[in-house]
Amino acid sequence: MVEGLRLGQLVHSTAGRDKDRVFLIVALSGDSFAYLADGDLRKINNPKKKNIKHLQATKLVADTIADKLKNGEAVNNAEIRKAIADLISAKVDTAGQGG
Repeated sequence: MVEGLRLGQLVHSTAGRDKDRVFLIVALSGDSFAYLADGDLRKINNPKKKNIKHLQATKLVADTIADKLKNGEAVNNAEIRKAIADLISAKVDTAGQGG
């Protein structure tokens, strides 16, 4: 299991053609890889396998997505896009309040 990363966590890609894009972690593999989806460029049915060295983790986690993934429930691309948008807007709101 990858330490410091969890399902549903918002991450930034720091390398590759998807550099600077944001994704949610939809699966973890071994000690060094995570599967990412954003519901747009990378769909849930074809997530990007990415080395965790090329990720910048945030503290933001989409709990509803994480719970569904842990329970083996289906997650669709619209849910992922909405979760990412909600997390980013919450981050902007928090930053605007000095926190």
